[in-house]
Formats: sequence, C-alpha cells, structure tokens
Amino acid sequence: QVRLVESGGGLVQAGGSLRLSCAASGRTFGGSAMGWFRQAPGNEREFVAAIDRWLGLSTDYAESVKGRFTISRDNAKNTVSLQMDSLKPEDTAVYYCAARDVGILTRSWNEYIYWGQGTQVTVSS
Repeated sequence: QVRLVESGGGLVQAGGSLRLSCAASGRTFGGSAMGWFRQAPGNEREFVAAIDRWLGLSTDYAESVKGRFTISRDNAKNTVSLQMDSLKPEDTAVYYCAARDVGILTRSWNEYIYWGQGTQVTVSS
C-alpha cells in the first residue's frame, strides 16, 4: 500500500519558517516527480512547488512562493521536503504532498496520482 505522510505543519508568526516533510512508503519514488500543493478554505487547490526525479535538478515554484520556499528530496530516505521561509499570512492553508508515476514535474494537480492527507500551516500576522 502506497502512502505519503506529511509532517511539520503548525502555527508560526509572519516572517517565521517551517519545514514540511513528506515520507513515502509502499514503493520508492526516486524515479517520480514530487510536488507540494496547498488549499485554503474556500479556495481551489493551488500548486506550490515541484521537483523532478532522481537528483531533482529541475524545480518549479509558484510565483507567490518563489524565493521564499525551497523543495528538496532525499531518495535514500524516500522523502521530499519543503522549506518555507519568510512566511506570510496568505500562506495559511493545508499543504499536501503528491507524487507522479513519471519523472517529469508538472503544475497540474490532476497529473499526480499519490497524495498525502495534508498538514495544516497557519501563519499569524
């Protein structure tokens, strides 16, 4: 059974940092592109960041987080992480980890087939 489990969410003041982690089990994801998405109440699911397979030489970020968030992967641990710095109240959302079945990254949520249950990030002003 394939599972993605996010951790690291919480409450932080504006300007602070959080590091989200996503632990995969049931199969290895070294050859898969991985992504982070978020959804705030009343909003649609939104692309945050993605990283391609293996060495993760290619990454992509939403304009709203570029320069503040960093996605990375550790294939030996079967994990992907999202370092979030200079957090803003508008970053408040449930953050989801997702994995594709192929190695090319994409911003389209419907091209990711494995999803975690989400972790809440709340940024206070």
